[in-house]
Amino acid sequence: MNSEVYLVVEGLTEQLFVEHVLAPYCAMQGIYLHPTQVPKRGGKGGDVRFERVKTCVSNFLKQRSDTRVGTFVDYYGLAAWPKLEEVRSAQGLSPAEIAKRLNDAAMEELCGALPAINVADRFVPFMAVHEFEALLFSDAGVLASSLGVDIAAVNDVLQEYGSPEKINTRPDKIPSRHLEVWTNERYMKTVQGIAIAGRIGIAQMRAANPNFDDWLTRLGCNRES
Repeated sequence: MNSEVYLVVEGLTEQLFVEHVLAPYCAMQGIYLHPTQVPKRGGKGGDVRFERVKTCVSNFLKQRSDTRVGTFVDYYGLAAWPKLEEVRSAQGLSPAEIAKRLNDAAMEELCGALPAINVADRFVPFMAVHEFEALLFSDAGVLASSLGVDIAAVNDVLQEYGSPEKINTRPDKIPSRHLEVWTNERYMKTVQGIAIAGRIGIAQMRAANPNFDDWLTRLGCNRES
């Protein structure tokens, strides 16, 4: 059965990723994704605050009863979100635990705000931990060759943290910062980032990122056999 999903995404990078890499993958299983950036004062994208996301998600939920609505925002970039400070002050949370707490908090807020709408069955949030670029660490060989860097540098980061989704949230240690350092600040999210994601492919990203894989499963996308 086909499914239409409207995605409220953090910025242009996430929108392009959905349009060019994720949407074609999901469409093969009859799940059609339509991304739109989080609105902000003076434009769209970035500065992610829950009230802006909530308004956008609510509007989509109200428009049609036969669609689902999701989010694609990242933990590192959050400016305001229910339970955010509680999560940030907690020690030793796994990426899955971080995402679940924040996704559950968003679900609770929306269910309370829209009691007449079946939010629990139609809202499918995704909190990327820690940011989009973590997905690019899903294949060290592809990432290294695409950026023209030694694969050992990529493997060192993966060995330090254990998996892409665990790469640190500190400003000097987030996934994108490693890419900027390796390329002497020439890494371009919306060009190189999307191209690298396409080379890696969703199947490999799912295998390396359990939180991302769980979201796609909740959307109804089965893993490739």
